[in-house]
This record gives sequence, C-alpha cells and structure tokens, in this order.
Amino acid sequence: MNSKVDRITVDLSRFPDLVVIYLGMRVHSLRGMKTLLKFGREIGNAVAAKPDGLLLHENLMFSFFPPHLGMRQYWRDFDSLETWTRELPHRAWWKNFLTDPAGTGFWHETYFIRGGIEAIYDARLPKVGMMAFAPLLDAHGSMFSARRRLKLGGEAPPPPVVEVDH
Repeated sequence: MNSKVDRITVDLSRFPDLVVIYLGMRVHSLRGMKTLLKFGREIGNAVAAKPDGLLLHENLMFSFFPPHLGMRQYWRDFDSLETWTRELPHRAWWKNFLTDPAGTGFWHETYFIRGGIEAIYDARLPKVGMMAFAPLLDAHGSMFSARRRLKLGGEAPPPPVVEVDH
C-alpha cells in the first residue's frame, strides 16, 4: 500500500453557477422517526427521478442520537434548484412541514460558487451550522424566500407555499 498522499482537485469551469445545499432533519420525538423514514424513501424516489439540474445527491449522518440525518446536493444553478422546490413533491413536503413538522426539525444551508450563502432553520433546533455563531432573524416577509434572502433579482417562480402565521 502506497502511504504517500497524492492530492487531486476538480475543474469546475463547466459549472460556473454551481450551488451546493446541505439539508438536515433532526428527530424530536418517536413520531419524528416515522417522519424521517418516510421522507428518506420519498427523497430517494425524487432523486432517482433525476430532476433537471441536480448533479449529485449524497446522504449524510450528523448524529445517531438524537437521529439527525441529512444530505448534500450539487445543483447546476440556483434556477434549477428553485424551480424544483416549487414543484411536487417538494412543494407538498414544505407545506406539510410548515403546518405540522411531525416530530422533526428541518434546516438547510445553500452555498453559491459565485458567492453568497443563505440558510433557514427551524427555531426549535439546537444551534446547528451558522445559527451557532451568526445573529438570528425571523424568516418572515422578505426573509421567507431563499431568492429574497440572497437579494437575487429576476423573476422567481411562484412561492411553494404561503407563509404560515404563528
């Protein structure tokens, strides 16, 4: 076995608008285990359908106890990702989560090759990711949409769901 490190890198020139998104779901109750398993199957099916613009999907485990699973996805560009979030099944997942998180907490962080980061967290989660060090804001009004959090111009597809009042 060769013990010498042989480093390599990647040429991202074919992906000038690359977007990387980390997503996580943390279980808060026994009911949440059922939710997590259900979403795992549904997300697997959605990824198998090869949505336009999705380059790679990887499953991740953040903790075994409490169960906190997630994924990392690489998208060709923000428009592809945003369009997919406005379609089924994602639109239904998000609407259902906002009205009943079913024993789970959800978060995502999105990183753009051209610069910019946006994130959304369920306030019931312990401090994860950037919420552990950055000031927190309510995600309502102009902060409800990833496009608006990023201050991106252009036409956005219709929102996936209407904001739910608390």
